[in-house]
Amino acid sequence: MRIGKQDNAYTSICTSTAENITVRGYDLCDDIIGEIDFTAYFWLLVCGKLPDENQKYFANVVLASIAEHGLVPSVVAARMTLAAAPEAFQGAVSAGLNGCGSVVLGSAEVTGRFLSEIVNEAQTDDLEKVVHKALLQLKEQSRRAPGFGHPLHSSGDPRANLILKLAKEKQVEGPYIEALYEIHKLIPSVFGKSLPINVNGAIPAVMLDVGFPLSALKGISLLARTASLVAHLEEENRNPIGFILSGKAAEHIQYNGQLKKP
Repeated sequence: MRIGKQDNAYTSICTSTAENITVRGYDLCDDIIGEIDFTAYFWLLVCGKLPDENQKYFANVVLASIAEHGLVPSVVAARMTLAAAPEAFQGAVSAGLNGCGSVVLGSAEVTGRFLSEIVNEAQTDDLEKVVHKALLQLKEQSRRAPGFGHPLHSSGDPRANLILKLAKEKQVEGPYIEALYEIHKLIPSVFGKSLPINVNGAIPAVMLDVGFPLSALKGISLLARTASLVAHLEEENRNPIGFILSGKAAEHIQYNGQLKKP
């Protein structure tokens, strides 16, 4: 049974022979190993070409900014999984990554698509008008503005502030950062209060402006958080807290269902 498209049966990422491994047109042993760092290699794998100076710089910036943020849901899920199945290190990593969604960790992708829609529409219309319309639609649908607000950093996300400061210093501000600032400016008039730009607002704006593909934005969060999860799981092996986290959850959640009648 044939399912889906059957043409274009090729890949341009990697091929190998008995003597050579070729990645994106580069010989793995001659051109990559010991010659470029992992961030540049990641960019090459995803984008098909080596990054320029600014692309590599901001890939490093955003990967460092999103990797670690304490005992967040992805970390808790991973540590509790390893506590229950200490032989399944890869399963625990997967448990953490599976929670990379539109609310936590993976929201950079949502913001990126929102920014992209605004930038595309603003090519033939006034940016302020486009942003105001988009925010009104969110409000009518009782949805939040993606990339704005933070439960902890309510007065301003220090990571986002630094990323945007560096973007200005490196002169990479483009239409996506411009759209981000316009959203920030108009949020109070639509939602009735000011909201800070969070890290998942700054990351897609900067990465799209330096040329990273929209369709791969979630990969930034996945790659960065994988490094953090490996660290937490290594600590879990040495200093287990997974069952403590589980116990605290049970302790603080009250049962409100029916009790068996005597």
